[in-house]
Amino acid sequence: MANVGDTVIPVGYVRRAHGIRGDVVVRGLVQDAAERLIPGASYDTDQDAPARLTVRAVEPLGSDLRVRFVDVDDRDAAEALRGVQLVTDASERRELAADEWWPEDLVGCGVVDRSGSSVGEVVEAIAAGAQDRLVVVRADGARAELPFVEALVPSVDVVNRSITVDIPDGLFTDPR
Repeated sequence: MANVGDTVIPVGYVRRAHGIRGDVVVRGLVQDAAERLIPGASYDTDQDAPARLTVRAVEPLGSDLRVRFVDVDDRDAAEALRGVQLVTDASERRELAADEWWPEDLVGCGVVDRSGSSVGEVVEAIAAGAQDRLVVVRADGARAELPFVEALVPSVDVVNRSITVDIPDGLFTDPR
């Protein structure tokens, strides 16, 4: 995931090649991936030597998308894209509602309990179909996945990089 302040965000990543004509299977990393990955759209890759890929054709494939890029015409070229993220400028993100946050903006936020005592830091924000989760790590290395629901996460302040939580007893595991 991109971090706060980065100029790009991931839109999707190439899971694998599909067939022999250069198609790839792309997993969306944003809610509107199917609306973004359309014929004619272009994306940079996150490779050390970034490439620019332009979508030639796209079809739904289960919860993923089957994508063919211009100039990717065979399985070998498609296989070379395995694991590559497709990124776009952060300014291309949609407007969020007041109670929405980008996962990458939550990573690195300090986590405090209602009394203001430090609990740890968010190291990952997991966007999942049934329920989003925050992975929180304490200073002693203990980590836990906290359901990202209002009852457990009553306050998020990404500007001040702070998240207030109600930690249930027994949530953190022993770091040993």
